[in-house]
Amino acid sequence: MSNGVWTDQKNDLNVADYFAMLADDVSGRPYNKAEHRRGLLPLLNDRSEGSVEFKHQNISAVLKGLGEDWIPGYKPAFNFQMTLVDAVARWLALNPAWLGRHSRPGAPTGLAEARPIWIGPPPTLSNQPPPQELEQMLHIARKFDVAARDERNRALGRAGEERVLAHERAALKSSGRDDLARKVSWVSEEDGDGAGYDIASFAPDGRPRLIEVKTTNGWERTPFHISRNELAVAEERRSQWSLFRLWNFAREPKAFELHPPLNAHVSLTATSFQASFH
Repeated sequence: MSNGVWTDQKNDLNVADYFAMLADDVSGRPYNKAEHRRGLLPLLNDRSEGSVEFKHQNISAVLKGLGEDWIPGYKPAFNFQMTLVDAVARWLALNPAWLGRHSRPGAPTGLAEARPIWIGPPPTLSNQPPPQELEQMLHIARKFDVAARDERNRALGRAGEERVLAHERAALKSSGRDDLARKVSWVSEEDGDGAGYDIASFAPDGRPRLIEVKTTNGWERTPFHISRNELAVAEERRSQWSLFRLWNFAREPKAFELHPPLNAHVSLTATSFQASFH
């Protein structure tokens, strides 16, 4: 196997081939990874099939850092060069429809038909990846402002809220509280975004639940944006407010909940400032 540098041209070829497989994968179309690798070899005349396979694993890691979907059969491999990140960014810039493709095609239209969402523990120090891997992921997320991208993706955000609305109604019905399920409301859809939460729901005992939904197609540690108003409402109504983090949304939505104070769970970084004249 050659130890030569992966040029931009070769990275671009590898990335394009990876996305061709990924498009098949997310659509449920059959594809053959070995055939794809062998098809690349004549274009990468100084590389082995094993080298191409490892580069595809590197691309999975880059996409993980970008808070995006990746091919499950290519486990993310880290310690990649930033030139590969740039190649993925070039492909995404040339194919802008890719990032907007998911508004959760499997989302129910009747809302009551949704399967329960798997809810697990939130990310903690005890379950975080190795430090070098985590830093590489967070560096990519910061460089490309993945949190802002997800925040701007209104189709994704709306689909996530709709999914959580269905989940809350189904959970109450399964607890024998059809009366409360009928009262669950989609506040951000009905009244706009100013309330500081998206969904007004209930615990089975009738206690209010004010749910702010944050959705990503990426992994559970993908950064997200939270507004000053959302933080204020979280502090004012600590016993009722929660942040419902949906992740892996394009594949099989999973979630965890965070309860105030949020700075006990996440690091809050100011990303903009209001400028006032003296």
